Amino acid sequence: MKKIKIAVVLMASTLLFSCGPSHSKRILIYASSDIQVDASQKNITVTEGTTHHEKVLDFPGSGTITLNVESPTGKFNLEATDDGLYIANLKPDTLVGSYQQVGADNGQVKITPERKEAMIDSLEKLVNGTNISAANKNYFIKPHSMVWITKTVNAKIFGPFTTIPSGFDASTVPEIYKFYKVDDVRDIIARLKKLGELNSGN
Repeated sequence: MKKIKIAVVLMASTLLFSCGPSHSKRILIYASSDIQVDASQKNITVTEGTTHHEKVLDFPGSGTITLNVESPTGKFNLEATDDGLYIANLKPDTLVGSYQQVGADNGQVKITPERKEAMIDSLEKLVNGTNISAANKNYFIKPHSMVWITKTVNAKIFGPFTTIPSGFDASTVPEIYKFYKVDDVRDIIARLKKLGELNSGN
């Protein structure tokens, strides 16, 4: 009996150490044309285009990942050093986005007049690239650049031209982020301000 117990302990210890902390990186690529990737997933080619495309690349391990990109504007490299989820913006447009809070019923938080004003202020700072930081969970991604979003590789990101469905079950994912083209956010700001004017009777 004692030998069996020792064997079980040794087996558990082996599993514990062999299943230690895992390291990985996930890179979500946005482009305005088809995204061509070679077998290594590190050599990427995009061309001129007007149709939004997305591709997800997964890399196990803790080492630095260098993407070699060939685009209509030339060749450049993008590096991912820390574990986690990244967005690589290969579009000609700046992208902005942020962490999305959801209500207890998994719907969007109700927008009060006070919250609307706070949203306008936050969005204006976002499009101007001010008050941007990973701590604030908001992001300003210029063309041909890559930004670390979160250590949670399986976070859900809704990109440009994709809305968050009204019935989306937020409990199915650990974190939610929404990204837009910067010009689309300017349109949202204009609509929010117009809505405020209508509600005030101006």
